[in-house]
Amino acid sequence: MTQVQLTDTEWEFIGPYLPIGEYGPYPQRLRQQFEGVIWRFKTGGQRREMPQAFGAWSTVSNRFRQWRDAGVFEALVEGLIAETARRGEVDLSLVSIDSTTARAHHDAAGVHLDQDVITALEEAAAEEEKSRVKGGGREEQSGQDAEADPERDERRRIRRRQKLRLKAALLGRSRGGQTSKVHLAADRKCRPVAFVLTAGQAADSPQFIPVLGRIRVRAPVGRPRTRPDAVAGDKAYSSRGNRAHLRKRPIKAVIPEKSDQAANRKKKGSRGDRPASHDADLYKERNTVEHLINKLKSWRGIATRYDKTPDSYLAGLHLRASMIWIKDFTRGTP
Repeated sequence: MTQVQLTDTEWEFIGPYLPIGEYGPYPQRLRQQFEGVIWRFKTGGQRREMPQAFGAWSTVSNRFRQWRDAGVFEALVEGLIAETARRGEVDLSLVSIDSTTARAHHDAAGVHLDQDVITALEEAAAEEEKSRVKGGGREEQSGQDAEADPERDERRRIRRRQKLRLKAALLGRSRGGQTSKVHLAADRKCRPVAFVLTAGQAADSPQFIPVLGRIRVRAPVGRPRTRPDAVAGDKAYSSRGNRAHLRKRPIKAVIPEKSDQAANRKKKGSRGDRPASHDADLYKERNTVEHLINKLKSWRGIATRYDKTPDSYLAGLHLRASMIWIKDFTRGTP
């Protein structure tokens, strides 16, 4: 694979979004370091194996963390979408929503948390566990004496801490191991407009409204556009809350109804809601989000999560999204 990751035309759009400090980094090295970040997510290679053409691997890693904390990658995506909207090439007539899981490598485990953060999370989890217990503790319910057992309490504390670390890292357990789930929205040209990252076991339907809430297309004048004309999704997003949210905005729902929901509605007779219909022709275009998922996962660092912190993986998603937008943008540049 060639070590040159960007063309001169693509760099002209990316360069202005990278902050330059008073004493560094040197402008001529910014492009090398940014290409090093692209190489890392595109190949999924370890940082220490980074080619010398991008500079020292530690410098590239530190620069990536600085850009991540400054929100550079998210701002880059928003800026490219705004520039495309200025040309009138952003199509929000139909937005498709779906999700995909990313298997977590064992390097992604073991996120570092400060001791005060862990203590606060443990106290909150303990209070939540006490509030859920009804009719006494486990020992009282089984008829055993509720005597103090330090070893048992220590085992519970360790298990609770492991669950809290996974929750903070947005990692969920499944049959295949630890996973994260990416909820995303795509326009009609297979370009991403919103991302939400959750643990792998998170359901799709509860993330429908948060994904829509992240759609934001800045216009040259006026307020940013946050409401598409229609939203397409599979049966997993068919719920009363999601349909009510779309009617309130108002947005056309292109979501088929589940068979059990239709059966329950018919069972209620006249007390049931109206049948939920959808445009079958528009629903055929929902495959745009499937094509977008394939584009995202063409980068190995996105298909498999190697990052410990969810912020780093989300920054990689925004970087991949920006490259999709900039490839489409430069393709139409005269």
